[in-house]
Amino acid sequence: MKYIDMHCDTLTRLYDLGAENTGESLRKNSGHLDLERMRAGEALIQCFAIFTNLKTQPDPYRYSMAVCDLFWREMEKNRDVISPVLSAEDLLKNENQGKMSALLTIEEGAVCRGETEILREFYERGARMMTLTWNYPNDLAWPNRIDFERGIMEPETEKGLTKKGIAFLEEMERLGMIIDVSHLGDAGFFEMAEHTKRPFIASHSNARGAAGNVRNLTDEMIRLLADRGGVMGINFCPAFLSASQSMQKGGGQSFVRDMVSQMKYIRNVGGIECIGLGSDFDGITGELEVDSPAAFWKIADEMHRQGFAASEIESVFYRNARRVFTEILH
Repeated sequence: MKYIDMHCDTLTRLYDLGAENTGESLRKNSGHLDLERMRAGEALIQCFAIFTNLKTQPDPYRYSMAVCDLFWREMEKNRDVISPVLSAEDLLKNENQGKMSALLTIEEGAVCRGETEILREFYERGARMMTLTWNYPNDLAWPNRIDFERGIMEPETEKGLTKKGIAFLEEMERLGMIIDVSHLGDAGFFEMAEHTKRPFIASHSNARGAAGNVRNLTDEMIRLLADRGGVMGINFCPAFLSASQSMQKGGGQSFVRDMVSQMKYIRNVGGIECIGLGSDFDGITGELEVDSPAAFWKIADEMHRQGFAASEIESVFYRNARRVFTEILH
């Protein structure tokens, strides 16, 4: 079954490993995701995030640009099987040529240093999706408060977007850049909805009503996202899948049955059209029943077993995300 995966951290993992000096590559590596396993899983589009941790990178902008450079080197080396997506036309062209598509994304808007000129620079370098935040407040917005060491997990209901954050949203919509609300705090989510007009996505977020981690979306958020025509990607991280593991810092067990339970919950709240896949491969830990794209068939089988129609499975696997990408990308 063809699929679109809206989030992975494979690029950052390869860069941090010094992959080009260790024999690891996008085509074949020891992580969760590589091109060989993507082909085995019938990948249509893989979103590759430039993930930047503000606490460990002294110069987030330069770091992100270096990861961006790695993306383009890998695209050139593997142009026989995968091509980047810069426009809706590229999606169709790659599919017609039998190639997989790669969509470059940014996970941490602070890499733009609060300057829309740098946002445009990343756009010119190929980035077509961005989160305003990761786990720390920045000059654009606030995330929800999560501190596993102190046992704190609280929604941020007062501090939302900064003026710069609002300006970034406006510029992203003008450019045709997909707004990703994963990691954004509760207040920021609703402010984002007020200041935007087009569909948006939550690339790797589940339902808070089914697993209480504040990284997940509330029912109200899911309905708003669905009403706007957006899509949310089921995250395979154990802490975001099941209520019993929602306070775990890492590890745990990720089961297909919990993914499908999340889908059922979200379908009841927002409808099947707002559900997609957002694995978070190479950014999560634990025992994963689906541990690579080559194992995505397990999800389709479990969905079928639990009564999802073939058309619903196709919608979740690729049709919903492709609809949003086609509408937003210029």
